[in-house]
Amino acid sequence: MSIIIEKSQNSVKDAITEALKKAMAEGLLPSESIPSFIIEVPSDRSHGDLSTNVAMVSARTFKMAPAKIADIIIDCLDLSNTYATKVEKAGPGFINFFLSCRFYSDILKDIEEKGDKYGRSDMGKGKSIDVEFVSANPTGPMHIGNARGGALGDTLAGVLDAAGYDVTREFYINDAGNQIEKFGLSLETRYLQLFDDTIEMPEDAYHGKDIIDHVVAFKEEYGDKYVNVDSIERKKALVDFALPKNIAALETDLRKYRIEYDVWYRESTLHQSGDVKKIIDLLTEKGHTYESDGAIWFKASNFGDEKDFVLVRQNGIPTYVVPDIAYHYNKLVTRGFDRAIDVLGADHHGYVPRLKAALAALDIDPNRLEVVLMQMVRLVRSGEIVKLSKRSGKAITLVTLLDEVPIDAARFFFNLREPNTHCEFDLDLAVEESSENPVYYVQYAHARICSIIKNLAAEGVSFESLSAEKLDVLTCPEEMELIRFLASFTDEIKNSAKALDPSKITRYALQTATLFHKFYNACRVKGDDKNLMLARLFLCVSTKTVLKNILDILKIDAPETM
Repeated sequence: MSIIIEKSQNSVKDAITEALKKAMAEGLLPSESIPSFIIEVPSDRSHGDLSTNVAMVSARTFKMAPAKIADIIIDCLDLSNTYATKVEKAGPGFINFFLSCRFYSDILKDIEEKGDKYGRSDMGKGKSIDVEFVSANPTGPMHIGNARGGALGDTLAGVLDAAGYDVTREFYINDAGNQIEKFGLSLETRYLQLFDDTIEMPEDAYHGKDIIDHVVAFKEEYGDKYVNVDSIERKKALVDFALPKNIAALETDLRKYRIEYDVWYRESTLHQSGDVKKIIDLLTEKGHTYESDGAIWFKASNFGDEKDFVLVRQNGIPTYVVPDIAYHYNKLVTRGFDRAIDVLGADHHGYVPRLKAALAALDIDPNRLEVVLMQMVRLVRSGEIVKLSKRSGKAITLVTLLDEVPIDAARFFFNLREPNTHCEFDLDLAVEESSENPVYYVQYAHARICSIIKNLAAEGVSFESLSAEKLDVLTCPEEMELIRFLASFTDEIKNSAKALDPSKITRYALQTATLFHKFYNACRVKGDDKNLMLARLFLCVSTKTVLKNILDILKIDAPETM
């Protein structure tokens, strides 16, 4: 939480503790251990800025009615070392505290002092977290689900960084296994079709135009050189030619989406290094496998999964889950990350218990792996669900989406809902320049503040670093409400990090913009009272700082004009 909020709550808690000690010393209360109590912000601010349940939880200890305990505490309270200026008893024994203007002024001074670091905390204590997201199949272009996963994963990484973790962004390249076999078969068939149009394309192959583009380029370079060679050699040549181009395209497209990865990890390295075999050997050595029908099974049911599953098929080839186990072993043991977070599609829900069971069997705390399951995306235009691109008539990919809507809108819209809820992306709204468009609404708040600063400067009124005393004039309800909300930014980042839910930050941005517009409409910044004008300008600049910090986490532009 904000250092000022923490200071206000701790000082009130200390004052209550001292009041209880005083009451016991004077015989007003029996001498007993003080029970645990909380200081919280009441939902209805007319009941005060802070509230405590101390009298309620002390009733049994002191064998006295809560209302009477509350009266005794209030009589013994010394508020001189707190922000509180007034205290009241409410209901059956709650005690409510009302804070001074200095509380609000100190929040603004804290924002000024921390600047672009405001909102950050050391909650994570520098612990290392690997955030793996998107990890799209490199055999084709990224789909809309990848677009949502990219925005969610990248923003989550930004939130965790702001919460004090050492974050690594990672992309796992599935350049081995069945999908690469199918990729090779698809390329091979299309290549041979260039020389014999009677060859048919298998139904389950990849039928996209990108496959045709690859083989046409391959033919331009190699001609018919690979028509009469062994199929294995031909497929390898085609995959070696096309796959690097696909991976480079993924990197380019994601960079356009403002995503920069620290690590691009290839699945093939796990096979080449022997790590896949090592996992099977380790599980076998620990007694967690058995043979049945010629296959090697993992005793997953001993580690919380619903049923055992196959590690190695009858033909000696490991199942797809073994490289995944090896990959997470590499993250958590070989590379030594404290935690690993995967952002995956909701269709992976059955896969997660399998992976966690394997980690437990390998003596790795399965709680070190956390998985964010992401629901489907529906694109909507004019109230109708859209599946095809207007221009090409094909499925909309990340690239075609970014050709149609601004990157700011894409990243913001994909982060508007919790990951585990369905996302409805309104293509019309995403390009609309009005307050109905949430990202435009937030950016407009930042631009409006920049305009206020510029216009006042043109009239000779510039921002000044005011003392807390000079900020005490900010007493309007709209001013105080906005300041209180700005003070909660640090907590919002922490809560977002704990819940692995970056949508909390997006919604916080919207609420910040709403409260600023409310303040702006109720409180005229420019006025005859220079002291009040300068204080309100200070509040505008503080709000601008917080909005910019939020948008930086979201990797969304903070425009100065709109």
